[in-house]
Amino acid sequence: MSEASSASTLKRAEELDALDSILPFDRRDQLASLLTDDDVATLKHLAGEGMGDNTLRALASDLGYLGAWCQLATGSPLPWPAPESLLLKFVAHHLWDPLKRAEDADHGMPADVEAGLRESRLLRAKGPHAPDTVRRRLTTWSILTRWRGLTGAFNGPSLKSALRLAVRASARPRQRKSKKAVTADILAELLQACAGERLVDLRDRALLLAAFASGGRRRSEVAALRVEDLVDEDPVRADPNDANSPPLPCLSIRLGRTKTTTSDDDENVVLIGRPVVALKHWLEQANVKEGPVFRRIDQWGNIDRRALTPQSVNLILKTRCKQAGFDPALFSAHGLRSGYLTEAANRGIPLPEAMQQSLHRSVTQAARYYNDAERKQGRAARLVL
Repeated sequence: MSEASSASTLKRAEELDALDSILPFDRRDQLASLLTDDDVATLKHLAGEGMGDNTLRALASDLGYLGAWCQLATGSPLPWPAPESLLLKFVAHHLWDPLKRAEDADHGMPADVEAGLRESRLLRAKGPHAPDTVRRRLTTWSILTRWRGLTGAFNGPSLKSALRLAVRASARPRQRKSKKAVTADILAELLQACAGERLVDLRDRALLLAAFASGGRRRSEVAALRVEDLVDEDPVRADPNDANSPPLPCLSIRLGRTKTTTSDDDENVVLIGRPVVALKHWLEQANVKEGPVFRRIDQWGNIDRRALTPQSVNLILKTRCKQAGFDPALFSAHGLRSGYLTEAANRGIPLPEAMQQSLHRSVTQAARYYNDAERKQGRAARLVL
């Protein structure tokens, strides 16, 4: 790298420090080398416009990938606006026919492009990409093109046709974000794995209970949770229909904007009972009175002022899975979300009631977990026993 190029990269890294709450620290230097000065300026502008942190994080990640792919595939930086031929090349490199690839090594992404992306740890998929990932990156490309005051061929019939045909050819089976759901029985084992009184145990116990009981919150929502978002409510009865049942502590959690809300939404969910106790115990013992609720703890027990990253939330779950004797490869943080709905279905809780807590907007998406539970509990699959 030339001296001028090195200085430019260092400058971009310093400017990215202004987006500390958005970009993972461990990817700051990598993104600084992948993004251009204009890219960084665009991200800072979008942050100033109030775009959500999660959206900005995804935009930065996608932009870094697109830039790296274009440089490897064409030998030139990402152009603005992108010609239609480049958009079609992107589709061809990421959505391809595995059977055709077995016969023709030149089909799909060229070997040198793939090797470069893997070396940069930007490519992990062994086969064709998930269609949703390709669509999301094309959407990111389109959004950033418009923010530059330019137009592209993203709505052109040739790109739509290429996408449709490529998705059909790639024949990639839909993968669950977590192969196994974290249902109540599994959650109990994970909680037993962090049953100690070390600060890391208190944090992980509160995190797992709060994430599950609040409707299976996404890892980004867990990482973004702040003390200021927690509001004490009046105690509620363990059994709402029994005036003599014991009172339980209650908290409301303000989530603000989430993946499925608009800028005008102010979403809230409720925590009751044991998760509230665990959460307050962690905050008290960690002396966390403001700012991020869940924070990094080093090997000496020192608590960082910064919030955990969404990736850290995922790693915490996998670590506790391993300690509990489960295969961590079968679980991810999304298992808390799918597990909440699966458990609600198993307990006969009506789907609309569960969706009030999970904040799913799509009945179709939420109903999948209910359908799975009903099939396993029903008689139709028990005709031959």
